[in-house]
Amino acid sequence: MASLDIKDRKILYELDLNSRQSLTQIGKKVGLKKELVKYRLKKLQDDGIIKNFWTAINTFKLGYSVFRIYITFQYVNTNIKNEIIKKFVEHKNTWTVYSTYRSEVDLGVIIWVKNIYEFYRFWEMILDNYEDYFERTVVSIYTQAVCYKKSYLVPDSYDKSDRKMYVATSGESIRNIDENDFALLNEIAINARIPLIELAEKLDCSSHAVSYRIKNLMKNNVIQAFRINVDIKKLNLQKYKVDIYLKKHNQKKYIIKYLERKTYFEGLNLVVGWADIEPEFIVKNVNELNNILAEIDMEFPNAIKKQNYWIAEENYKERWLPELY
Repeated sequence: MASLDIKDRKILYELDLNSRQSLTQIGKKVGLKKELVKYRLKKLQDDGIIKNFWTAINTFKLGYSVFRIYITFQYVNTNIKNEIIKKFVEHKNTWTVYSTYRSEVDLGVIIWVKNIYEFYRFWEMILDNYEDYFERTVVSIYTQAVCYKKSYLVPDSYDKSDRKMYVATSGESIRNIDENDFALLNEIAINARIPLIELAEKLDCSSHAVSYRIKNLMKNNVIQAFRINVDIKKLNLQKYKVDIYLKKHNQKKYIIKYLERKTYFEGLNLVVGWADIEPEFIVKNVNELNNILAEIDMEFPNAIKKQNYWIAEENYKERWLPELY
């Protein structure tokens, strides 16, 4: 377990707000000189606390729909399981592939498609090859993803009234982009901190042109944020996905508003075909999580039918844009 002081935590927090900001800019915000920020940043990377820098891309704006598949396995050995996971990971349109434990679901897969028939063809291909190993599958449709600031890094100094970072919603007006924009997004999807000069060389254009395109994509809400991927296990933290099923649907917005003020609340998924509310919590252990769930239940008596939680085991892929081959 890594032991981080408040300066390290503030660096992580600032990088997650904008991982493309300069070391000088970060230093001014956390109260350190540029060289000290550089040293600490390198150590955070060397220690594996920062896994990578990534870009939150609003693929809904690019005309994609999002489907999620939950799979419960049967009759699988390690080799078969790894083969199935590899198949999903290597597909260019998968957004996230992750396994869970202590859950009714073994594997979650999220995929972008341009239309329902494209998903149908993808799912038919999977079933043709692996149906015998699936005890149960559930397909749901993503309607909205909401991301919040990593306030758990700085619990004593966060702004409760301003935790939401961005929202991606199905059905948004489509923004047409050209091949050069897509090539740019493809480069920064999992390497958000890549320098402008290096990007310009890869894209065979000027750094000024790259800067202009990035600003334009941000203006049009295609690029929503430049973030970091933190290995929270090294911070003695665990990610839990919670499924909340409601008895009173009109309480949904009030529960979400309540959660938005909490440091542990990092993400919210809204879908058709599973739970009514699907928040993601970052906490120390299951005891802390159970206390939180009890507090939610007490805060909204008779509104909740049931609450389940899952423990994220391993994330095999996370990429907010279909891969450009």
